[in-house]
Amino acid sequence: MLPTIVVSPTGLPTPQDQVASSVTVITAEEIERDQRRTVPDVLATVPGLNIVQAGGAGSQTSIFMRGTNSNHTKVLIDGIDVSDPSNPNRSFDLGQLLTTDIERIEVLRGPQSGLYGADAIGGVISITTKRGKGPAKVTGLLEGGSFGTFNQAAGLSGSQSNFDYAFNVSHFRSTNIPVTPPNLLPPGRRAIGDAYDNVTASTKLGLDISDSFRLNYVGRYTEGELRYTGDEFLPPTYAGVPSGVQSSRHVKQFFTRGEAVWTGFDGRFTNYFGVNYTDHWNENKLTPTSIPTVDTGTRTKVDWRGVALLMPGQTLVTGAEHEIETMHASAVKADNSNTGVYAQLQSQFSERFFVVSNVRHDINERFGDATTFRVAPAVILPVTETKLKASYGSGFKAPTLNQLFVDFLPTFVANPNLRPEKSLGYDVGFEQPVFNNRLRLGATYFHNDITDLISGTGIVTTVPYVVRTNVNVGKAETSGVEAFVTIRPADRLWLRADYTYTKAIDAMTDLELLRRPRHKASVTASWNPIDPLTVSATVLHVGSWIDGNRDFSIPRLTAPGFTIVNLAGDYRLNEYAKVFARIDNLFDERYEDPTGFLRPGFAVYGGVRLTN
Repeated sequence: MLPTIVVSPTGLPTPQDQVASSVTVITAEEIERDQRRTVPDVLATVPGLNIVQAGGAGSQTSIFMRGTNSNHTKVLIDGIDVSDPSNPNRSFDLGQLLTTDIERIEVLRGPQSGLYGADAIGGVISITTKRGKGPAKVTGLLEGGSFGTFNQAAGLSGSQSNFDYAFNVSHFRSTNIPVTPPNLLPPGRRAIGDAYDNVTASTKLGLDISDSFRLNYVGRYTEGELRYTGDEFLPPTYAGVPSGVQSSRHVKQFFTRGEAVWTGFDGRFTNYFGVNYTDHWNENKLTPTSIPTVDTGTRTKVDWRGVALLMPGQTLVTGAEHEIETMHASAVKADNSNTGVYAQLQSQFSERFFVVSNVRHDINERFGDATTFRVAPAVILPVTETKLKASYGSGFKAPTLNQLFVDFLPTFVANPNLRPEKSLGYDVGFEQPVFNNRLRLGATYFHNDITDLISGTGIVTTVPYVVRTNVNVGKAETSGVEAFVTIRPADRLWLRADYTYTKAIDAMTDLELLRRPRHKASVTASWNPIDPLTVSATVLHVGSWIDGNRDFSIPRLTAPGFTIVNLAGDYRLNEYAKVFARIDNLFDERYEDPTGFLRPGFAVYGGVRLTN
């Protein structure tokens, strides 16, 4: 069996056995097998993650990695930082991301700012899209099912001589996903289901100018519209209740990167020169007749990365980047720039001992300097082949443009003097292959201390009323264990089980942080009884957690856990066509995550996938 190759822990393709970082790899084959159409659904079973989606497909999606905040995870698509500068916490809403053109997803856990810079306190999600290869291939997909779902996708990819290409377009639609708990509705008011429509087009191109010079280009455009149930506040108590009319959110996203790659000195030194651009446009309407609010955010980034083979087993990675981000939100225009430089040494001292060390320095226009690092050794013991691994590193989260410059008068003002949030964390673990790797198990303990968390509790004045602002006063401590076991009892049967224990505490109050369940477990099985047929099953259990109610009039309550079962199967009719079907939430578990928002119940889908 060929080793799994990972890129995100070091920026270089490396066998997973040789890295100490905790990383989960999800391939296009696994996404197709389980028939996951959106990235939040793909990530649901990944250890160390808690995915919170406020409704059905297209709804606001938050990720809590290893107990850190929802804006402490950096998301990259083909190396592009896709976070939204106009978002109050500058995070990326994964709810808009379809899977049709995704080749692989790597979920890298633990502080990663030593290589990736800001926002990587919890870790990094790195998404790579498909690249064309071989003869021209045309693909198509049609799918329909519950909640008014009707999805289509088409693709063209291939390579010829020194040119490779991939073009994809996807359309995702659902018209009636029930997301409002009936007990929250005022008497006589009926629930209105969510409706979502998403069109995504993407391309990936490559041209070999010579044996030592190559040009790459990627582009991605998404336009989505979500019609959802907002809240209104009725007298006499003015407690929040689900609205009787629909709100809407219209999103446009454009991400692009151009890159030149030059290799010299007999292949010992490779240089990557890149230019990235992202553009977010968000329109929100509280009612069909209300005046919309529009927020926009852009980021332009230039970067260089050099990879030098110093000697066998010693590879030096150096880089520099400069970015400018802008925001236009709430009638405020603002911008910020950041310059970062970094160096990393990837070392193999023997066939069984590996170390990765990196350090990075960022110079930010608004808050000054930040220096971060990471060191991660791994050793494979002889005879038992036990892999021992550890890492120790730091991370930071830069203040957002919203936090620095957007006032909510008359009771809240921005603070342009905020410092970045910081973290220091470590993990230690092992992996053990058994029976020639047919059985593999492992566990990792992690711990993070986060300081200077930004909180809106600062008081500017109390005359004539209380005026608050953001201040760096928060502290948090997260720790836990991620454990797994994989087993292949037969060549056609594969199983994996994961368990995560997470303890996330506000170090100032000693209270549990919201929406971080202590227990999460999943089991996935895949069976290929005959060549044309593949079936899979997934069981996901999420334990109880602390949450607020829908309008946070009750700021702390215990939300019950849930268990869901999903089934999927596909059958290849011939070399050109495959039919598939799946059942989500087989036992129709009725649960809210977050509290006040129902997640979809029992659903059935089916369709056909075509290729030439």
